[in-house]
Amino acid sequence: MAEITAAMVKELREKSGAGMMDCKKALNETSGDLTAAMDWLRTKGLAAAAKKSSRTAAEGLVGVAVSGTTGAAVEVNSETDFVAKNEQFQAFVREVTQVALATGDDLEAIKAAAMPSGTTVEDALTNNIATIGENQTLRRARRLSVNQGAVVSYVHNQQAPGMGKIGVLVALESEAGADVLEPLGKNIAMHVAAAFPLALNAEGIDPAVIEREAAIAREKNAEKIAGKSEEIAAKIINGPVDKFRRENALLTQAFVMNDKLSIQDVIAQAGKKAGTKITLVDYVRFQLGEGIEKEESDFAAEVAAASGVPQGVN
Repeated sequence: MAEITAAMVKELREKSGAGMMDCKKALNETSGDLTAAMDWLRTKGLAAAAKKSSRTAAEGLVGVAVSGTTGAAVEVNSETDFVAKNEQFQAFVREVTQVALATGDDLEAIKAAAMPSGTTVEDALTNNIATIGENQTLRRARRLSVNQGAVVSYVHNQQAPGMGKIGVLVALESEAGADVLEPLGKNIAMHVAAAFPLALNAEGIDPAVIEREAAIAREKNAEKIAGKSEEIAAKIINGPVDKFRRENALLTQAFVMNDKLSIQDVIAQAGKKAGTKITLVDYVRFQLGEGIEKEESDFAAEVAAASGVPQGVN
């Protein structure tokens, strides 16, 4: 049997894009034959998966699950919306959500965890890429828990039970019963899906975002603050900034179902009616593809490039 050198593993890895250990195993299985090793990787779906990894995955599904006083949300992306309807993909999202529920937020820990089938999440994902034929990524995960109370989930644009385009978790700490917390949590979760808060409270909003709002307010009110003292100028600028904080912090947002009440008012009223305090301790809002820059495809340019004919030439 030929000796498998680091240089051989490196060469195969560069050609296939597969992982180092997979390349080493392929070379061992084929007695060091690079061509045969490449074919071995392709038959296992490993080279195909690696080649697809450069393609933008901004579609897919958000999954949510709750067990007792713990809830988890995950986002698994694919290249096209068509894959979100695939039963194999949906089963994967469902199982990964359960893994996150048991494992936590850490993506590496989730990838290394075992699925019900016995394979790891990462291996199952690689198999999905090879068999479904699109790049897929486990993008993010969050788990919420309360000591006493309820974690309530909501899915907007549901594609399958517990899966859709927007997934929300709301964590309520309280001695109140499920008959109080479940409907309250559902209403707040629906609000979160619609209103897109930036943080639970004003203090949690990213300081960089607040600074940007202050800069905008300063520019808009340049004439008003010209020649004014720093104190007066600060008051003029702080007005719109404080309004931005109120409108983007969940607790102070106007409730979408009754804009005369803030979310904290709704919670206080529910607590008063139940005869016990209710605290909204945290929330999660995952919107599919949020923040991912999708590649714009110029079909005419792709056809021209494939045929070797420059655009505009007849």
